Amino acid sequence: MREDLITMTIEPVTHDLGGFKVHRTLPSRPRTMVGPFIFFDQMGPARLDVGTGIDVRPHPHINLATVTYLYAGSLDHRDSLGTFATIEPGAVNLMTAGHGIVHSERSPSAERIVGPELSGIQTWLALPERDEEIDPAFEHVTAADLPVIEAKGATARVVMGELWGATAPTTTYAQTIYADIALTAGGSIPIDPSADERALYVSMGEASLDGLPLIPMTLYVLRPGIAATLRSERGARVMLCGGEAFKTPRHVWWNFVSSSRDRINQAKQDWTAGNFPKVPGDDKEWIPIPEVPKTVSYP
Repeated sequence: MREDLITMTIEPVTHDLGGFKVHRTLPSRPRTMVGPFIFFDQMGPARLDVGTGIDVRPHPHINLATVTYLYAGSLDHRDSLGTFATIEPGAVNLMTAGHGIVHSERSPSAERIVGPELSGIQTWLALPERDEEIDPAFEHVTAADLPVIEAKGATARVVMGELWGATAPTTTYAQTIYADIALTAGGSIPIDPSADERALYVSMGEASLDGLPLIPMTLYVLRPGIAATLRSERGARVMLCGGEAFKTPRHVWWNFVSSSRDRINQAKQDWTAGNFPKVPGDDKEWIPIPEVPKTVSYP
C-alpha cells in the first residue's frame, strides 16, 4: 500500500435538495481548487416520484465554465444565449459564463411521466484571468464524439483534455484533464501522471490505487508526478480530474467565481437589480440571491 500517493483527502458535504442529494467536495475548507476545478458535485443517484422532476430555476454565473456529465437520466438546458439542449448519459454540456450568463436545468416532460432518474457529476472550472470576461458560450459534445479508451477491464471516456494518448474535442481554457472511468470486476487502468494537479473520485462501487482503498464520494488529491494504477475487485465508476495549477487564487460566492472580490460584489448587485439577461422560454421564475450561500470559498 502506497500512502505517499495522496496529498489530501476531502470528504463531501451533503445537501438534501428534496428527492435527491448532492455530495460536494469542492470548494472545501482544506482546498478550493484542483487544477481549474473549483466546484465538484455528485448528483444522486436518485429516482424521483412520477409526475415530479428536477427544476433548477434560472440563475446566473460569471467568470467560470460549468461542466455537466450524466451517468443516468437526462436534463433540459436553457440559457440566456437562447440555447436549448438535452443532455443524456456520456455526453457533456460545457457552458462558459464569461462576463455573465443565466441558465436553467429541468427534467424533460417525458422523464416526468415515468419518474425521472438522476445520476451524474456537475463541476465548475475557473477561467484563466485573461478569459474571465470573455463572451458567454455553450457547447454540447455527444457521447459518440468523446474518445473512449479500453484497458484491462476498464473503459475510460475522455471528457476534456488529453489522456492515454487521446484528446477530447471539448473546449478547454486552462490545461484540463477530465475522464469517466468504468471498471469491471478485476479491472485496472494506469493513471496518467502528466498534469500539475490531479484528483480521483469514486462515484460508485469499490476501487483502490496501488493497494490504497478509495472511499466512495471522497475526493483524493494525488501527489504531483506520481504514476499509479487504479483497480477494482468488484467494479466501480471513478472520475479523474485536474490540470494546470492556477497562480492566482479564485473567490467563490454562490454561483459566482472570480479572481476579483469586487467583480463578485458587482455580480450580486446586478442579479438583485435584474441586470442579467433572461432565459428565452424560461423567464417566469428565477432563484433569488441567498443571504448565506451554500457555496463559498475559504480564504
